[in-house]
Amino acid sequence: MATYKDLDVYQRSFACAIAIYKMSLEFPRYLQHDLADDIRRAARSIPSNIAEGYGRDKSSKDKINFLKTSLGSCDEVLFNLDFSFKFNLINEDRCNKAVEQYKIIGSEIFSLINTLKMDGGSN
Repeated sequence: MATYKDLDVYQRSFACAIAIYKMSLEFPRYLQHDLADDIRRAARSIPSNIAEGYGRDKSSKDKINFLKTSLGSCDEVLFNLDFSFKFNLINEDRCNKAVEQYKIIGSEIFSLINTLKMDGGSN
């Protein structure tokens, strides 16, 4: 692997963050500094923490810590998607497609954490 940009999970989470940004811009103006900000921040946090973990240090332990933060942000996006659907801001099909992608991202992060643990990381 040359850089974090070569990771499938980074590429998928980056593309999904862009999609979340576009989707959230359609939220009503009164939610732009609340729910829309929250979901955008959480979506952006996933690839951002992957990049930081792989760019900052070469130790598996540091990478694992940043990946755990990404995993938490992934769960936050899933919550915000469910909330947005229940609040009738996005339709069921759009919500389901996004949820499916974020579940894949979560699984990929989890697998990457386990791989790094096996390679000598801890926690």
